[in-house]
Amino acid sequence: MRGSLRLVIGLLIAAFSLVTYWCNQEYNPVTGETQHVNMSADQEIALGLQAAPGMAQQYGGLHSDQEAAARVKEIGQRIVQSTKARETPYQFDFHLLADESTINAFALPGGQIFLTAGLLARLKTEGQVAGVLGHEIGHVVARHSAEQIAKSQLTQGISGAAAVATYDPQNPSSASAAAAAAMIGKLMNLKYGRDDELESDELSVLFVSQAGYDPRAMIGVMEVLSEGRSGAGGPEFFQTHPNPENRVGRIEQAIASAFPNGVPSGLIP
Repeated sequence: MRGSLRLVIGLLIAAFSLVTYWCNQEYNPVTGETQHVNMSADQEIALGLQAAPGMAQQYGGLHSDQEAAARVKEIGQRIVQSTKARETPYQFDFHLLADESTINAFALPGGQIFLTAGLLARLKTEGQVAGVLGHEIGHVVARHSAEQIAKSQLTQGISGAAAVATYDPQNPSSASAAAAAAMIGKLMNLKYGRDDELESDELSVLFVSQAGYDPRAMIGVMEVLSEGRSGAGGPEFFQTHPNPENRVGRIEQAIASAFPNGVPSGLIP
């Protein structure tokens, strides 16, 4: 009887999680997709602004080179003002972090975008800097953080429901089933993360070219990222980001699709 009750409770939790996820839908005019999100743009902005100081502190705070920081902001705002990103409600701001050993860039919900000095030092051209910032702008306008939050809540609800339904305190071996359910939820979220990275690459191709930069510079960015990877072991499936080498083909496809007659001359490399 107790097992039947656990099963019913588990099914109710799973049903609630699924209904909540599927009922929260919103059209994204930038990507043309209908997304499952459960927070507003204002909430994304507030969340990003709240998290920004702590995230910056993890990388040694903001860089003291005001000229370099201003240049990063200038390139980022040029991309925003040249693309559909300017039509969104997000408050874009670009920050150069003091960390000179870490190769990284990331975006918080709502438009707070960060680039480490370690990555900036390895980028060889202005177009490569634009490629990185365009990619992070893509994350923001595609609302990847909001999607991740909604998906995380869904998978946590389902894996929690499975744990409730399968775990029997009188049978310790059932704990392995609960652990397996939790792992499935984790791997599902990792898959979403890789898809987000590839979509942001494709958006960056469009954004940087609209801002006057050569999108082929993004291939050079992938080379920098590939050189900078610190031997993250394990197959790509268990990594949050796709291997840089495997992103090059998708970038080349996006460039060919955007410019079927070839990339025009005169773009900033």
